[in-house]
Amino acid sequence: MAIYEKALGPEHPYMATSLNNLAGLYNAQGRYADAEPLNRRALAIFEKALGPEHPDVAMGLNNLAELYRVQGRYADAEPLCRRALAIFEKVLGPEHPKVAASLGNLALLFQMQGRTADAEPLIRRSLAIYEKALGPEHPDVAKRLHNLAELYESQGRYA
Repeated sequence: MAIYEKALGPEHPYMATSLNNLAGLYNAQGRYADAEPLNRRALAIFEKALGPEHPDVAMGLNNLAELYRVQGRYADAEPLCRRALAIFEKVLGPEHPKVAASLGNLALLFQMQGRTADAEPLIRRSLAIYEKALGPEHPDVAKRLHNLAELYESQGRYA
């Protein structure tokens, strides 16, 4: 990270990517207070350098939302997930796999809050996008089928 900062400057998108990577490591270690300012700085760099509707901005939003989700800060995470989804849909189109991943992030957030009725259509849409884009035998399709099965199990819908 120090090399990027010295060679490219503190506001370069590569710097933001490095910040996101370090924040992800901190998040995985449970070092949330260390991760949050890095995620926020990365997001600000992406927005300034690439514009507010770039896919890297959406990625930064999802990273910050994930940090909030693991801390139980659902009210902070939801608008970030929704904004990331809107960016991906606008820039990449409604049938892109990154849209499907973003739908999955929002669905997981809803499931964590017990909002299974809100999560189900998102998981179903994510599954349909992955099936169409990647084929029915792809591992990402299997993951979405598993997510849908877990949702049904949590609702007592065993059949």
